[in-house]
Amino acid sequence: MAYWLVKSEPFKYSWEQLVKDKQTFWDGVRNYAARNNLKAMKKGDEVLFYHSNEGLEIVGIAKVAKEHYPDPTADDDTWVVVDLKPYRKLKLPVGLIQIKADKRLADMALVKLGRLSVQPVTEKEWKIIMEMAGEQ
Repeated sequence: MAYWLVKSEPFKYSWEQLVKDKQTFWDGVRNYAARNNLKAMKKGDEVLFYHSNEGLEIVGIAKVAKEHYPDPTADDDTWVVVDLKPYRKLKLPVGLIQIKADKRLADMALVKLGRLSVQPVTEKEWKIIMEMAGEQ
């Protein structure tokens, strides 16, 4: 299993909306690196759900429910989506300030590639985030 992080502005699509919807396709990605990350996601992979711009924190864990297929909102087949379903809300949200303050996470994509909307997360980073969220 691999780990990932997706970003969404809460006013556009929040964790609460994902929980309400029970499943959604992750559309609108128009960055090649982010698209390649979507293509690499496998069913069952776990995904950190990060509220960007407002909140600036990881609030929940989703799972990949369906692997990549063409983005229905795109004009060509270059762009893809995956289906995500909520898994669980974190006990404690993990803020960007906390992440940046933890030297163990200095190489995390969220710190180094802050604008990338779909990012890989290493197992080590995942465990640290879970610790910070009170999940271990």
